[in-house]
Amino acid sequence: MTVSIALVTGGNKGIGYEIAKQLAEAGARVFLGARDAARGKAAAEALSKEGLDVSFVQLDICDEQSVTAAAQLIDGTQGRLDILINNAGIADYSDGLPGNASLEAVRRVLDTNFIGPLRVTQAMLPLLRKTSAGRIVNLSSSLGSLTLNNDPEWPFYNVKFIGYNASKAALNMLTIQLNAELQDTEIVAFSACPGLVSTDLSGHQGDRTPKEAAAFPVRLALQTVADGQALFQNEQGVLPL
Repeated sequence: MTVSIALVTGGNKGIGYEIAKQLAEAGARVFLGARDAARGKAAAEALSKEGLDVSFVQLDICDEQSVTAAAQLIDGTQGRLDILINNAGIADYSDGLPGNASLEAVRRVLDTNFIGPLRVTQAMLPLLRKTSAGRIVNLSSSLGSLTLNNDPEWPFYNVKFIGYNASKAALNMLTIQLNAELQDTEIVAFSACPGLVSTDLSGHQGDRTPKEAAAFPVRLALQTVADGQALFQNEQGVLPL
């Protein structure tokens, strides 16, 4: 049986770590991408000690040379990529309402949460095209839904971070346009909302564990028959864009 080759960005902790672990437990060969080499190596070694096929790859999604080097490493050792999980992302509490958000914070968030995944996807697409049924899973958020952001009855209506919310809306647009561009291939892209998860990014305010949150994007990545119409989803079903 052919082993799936997967890359998880931001894989050294939180949801990314659990996604890497669960993909490897399902039999995938996982490249755990992390900006910080020491933390990334430690995370990969911890999973390797559990008997899982996980290797560290240095990957700063905001650095062109780092992304190119990661793509070259995977191409040189594996010759293809089956699964890309764009998980790495940030929140910045200098972000906020449009009238007073730090523009530097907004730039950082957009660069990391949107330009970063776009950069990685562009670098990895040639490798995804070498497999029979590639999967791209972008870790998004319901905060990126224009429909929900405009609904006063939505429980998170008052969560207004112009940079973060816009970055996830842009990430959803990446998913939409990828599927349009790749409609004549077997590659399918998804935006997956993991919910409010207790991680560093959320300030550990979430009611879900990273292990629980990772299960859904992993399921999307591993499914053999993918519904390309259901582009933006959480565990409960399709979310409005």
